[in-house]
Amino acid sequence: MLYPELFKQLESVRWDMDKDIPWDQFDASKLSDEQAQTIKMNAITEWAALPATEMFLRDNRGDSDFSAFMSIWFFEEQKHSLVLMEYLRRFRPDLVPTEQELHEIRFEFDPAPALETLMLHFCGEIRLNHWYRRASEWHTEPVIKQIYTTLSQDEARHGGAYLRYMKRAINNFGNEAKAAFTKVGVLMASARRTAQALHPTNLHVNKDLFPRDTIQSRLPNPEWLEHWLDKQINFDAVWETKVVDRILHNMSLLMDRSFKSVQELNRYRKELAASLAPAVPVAGVQPV
Repeated sequence: MLYPELFKQLESVRWDMDKDIPWDQFDASKLSDEQAQTIKMNAITEWAALPATEMFLRDNRGDSDFSAFMSIWFFEEQKHSLVLMEYLRRFRPDLVPTEQELHEIRFEFDPAPALETLMLHFCGEIRLNHWYRRASEWHTEPVIKQIYTTLSQDEARHGGAYLRYMKRAINNFGNEAKAAFTKVGVLMASARRTAQALHPTNLHVNKDLFPRDTIQSRLPNPEWLEHWLDKQINFDAVWETKVVDRILHNMSLLMDRSFKSVQELNRYRKELAASLAPAVPVAGVQPV
């Protein structure tokens, strides 16, 4: 089991909201209304760990080890929402999300293949780590800069934990797991070709609720994410390349071969898909 070891590792570096956030360094002159509004949106988005955890537990009923790990992931992700709300409560109480605004993003996700979902959220952690690093650079108020740095470090650790479970899946399921991971890896490393940000909170997950079946679509300002990325934290091609490079690097480690581009990863994905495809019988010949 991975859960006991991961619990010990993450417990040893867990930060304390009262002791490790420098609340007394707050400088009101360095927090703009524009910046404060983005903190509210991120606080609500982080609340999406609640429906995501419900999804993970439902779709991984046969995996008690991973389901137990969800107790760590859920706690730490919900604390992200909580610390952002605490910042607003202290310094911009008019912007604290309401309980209804938080509840609005709790809805059921359609069932999906567990291995693909694991890879999707692994890539999501990589992407969020980079988004929050950029957010910390964009903000000017020292306390929120530290908060975003702290959150980015958590997301990196969560990605590392997911990677452990992905290695275990490859040991257990071989090419089936590799095929699932490369399929989603190609998608999540191809953000430059899409019109929307590729992150789990921005993907459609409930066909009955379409088009309001993404986390972002249910925010008070559904257009917020793209504006935050493009116009505020300026998550440009340089930063997007960093995300893609991390995905390719980790895919190279997982698959034990080098991928220098998304195209190379996609070619390998096709090789795996072909190896797993059932043989097509020749006409008139019955399979033995």
